[in-house]
Amino acid sequence: MTVEIALTGLNAASSKLGVISNNIANNATTGFKRSRAEFADEFAKSTLGYSAVAVGQGVRNSAMKQEFTQGDVSFTNNNLDVAIAGEGMFRMTDGNDPYYTRAGTFGLDPDGYIVNSEGSRLSGYTTDADNKIIPVENDLKLDFSELPPRATEKLEVSLNLNSDAEVLDPFDITDLSTFNYSTSASVYDSLGTPQVASIYFHKDTPNSWSAFTYINDVEVSQPGGDEITFTDAGEIAAVNGIPGSEITTSVFTPLSGAGPMAVEIDLGNSTQYDNPFGVNRVSQDGYAAGRLNNFDIDSDGIIFGRFTNSQAKIMGQITLTKFANTQGLQQIGNSSWSESYSSGEPITGVPGGSTFGKLQSGALESSNVDITQELVSMIGAQRSFQANAQVISTSDTLTQTVINLKR
Repeated sequence: MTVEIALTGLNAASSKLGVISNNIANNATTGFKRSRAEFADEFAKSTLGYSAVAVGQGVRNSAMKQEFTQGDVSFTNNNLDVAIAGEGMFRMTDGNDPYYTRAGTFGLDPDGYIVNSEGSRLSGYTTDADNKIIPVENDLKLDFSELPPRATEKLEVSLNLNSDAEVLDPFDITDLSTFNYSTSASVYDSLGTPQVASIYFHKDTPNSWSAFTYINDVEVSQPGGDEITFTDAGEIAAVNGIPGSEITTSVFTPLSGAGPMAVEIDLGNSTQYDNPFGVNRVSQDGYAAGRLNNFDIDSDGIIFGRFTNSQAKIMGQITLTKFANTQGLQQIGNSSWSESYSSGEPITGVPGGSTFGKLQSGALESSNVDITQELVSMIGAQRSFQANAQVISTSDTLTQTVINLKR
């Protein structure tokens, strides 16, 4: 009986050494979670119950559990490498049942799907035609088609017109001495072709100016210019007698073959102070066509496409999944797990908030194996193995002694 009990100890120590060896071997595996062997004692029991003088029957392996603690985050140069800081797993599909992983080593397949090294596709939310996220889980795919151009509808100009400027003779586009200041900006037609919009400012009275707007040398302002009046405090009071700061150009047809266009020019933050003329800000809402140049992922899992025309577009959102009982997941290798009855149903959501962790693009979660801890555990398992082996050796010696008594 003593030998059998010691053998259970040897098996337990050997099992623990196997677990430790696997942990150490995977200390550099992305998304790997260390395991630990749990043991329980065996005790003899008869049909009448437990005996007060019964001897234990040894030890058995009661469970093999994994520790889903956070691993260190290391940074890479790949925007599609994603680490999870907090709770949650990536959902992957390969044509069969989905599986789940913390290993965020992703790339693109020839069709534009985000995949891991096994070719499985990453799940998330896609977008509709209006670039709005659809909260239905699908395989994430990046759209590499060109971003269509957008014709400029609004041009915002913030500047200061020097209140000390002199009143000039009537405006003449061909005579530089008939306007006080000018500024230019590029606007875009429906084909994405840039057109030059120029605004010439002519002082009429101490608090009144005329703005003459030209697009590619074609006047699009009102005849005689658009009248801009300022308050005594130097702020815009009205344009063409209407309170506000917006100038709407006449309809202009570009020579590029694009459709007719009209631009609203907003001078809202412009002033008339006793300071030199200066343009503080110019912006407009049009752009040329663009090709996908790069992409990045924010902490909430939203994927932004960056285009050659300096525009950004939401291309999808990575989702995360968690389970009520993570220990109930079935380990399937490749730092991956599958759903089981014990794990419960998957719970899906987006990164961030109190439910799921946040994402770090250009980074990977390392294994949570602590080599020092494993080596200490290995020494303990080794001593346990040696001690149980000594029990067997001692039992053998006793057996030989008993045999020799009969001689």
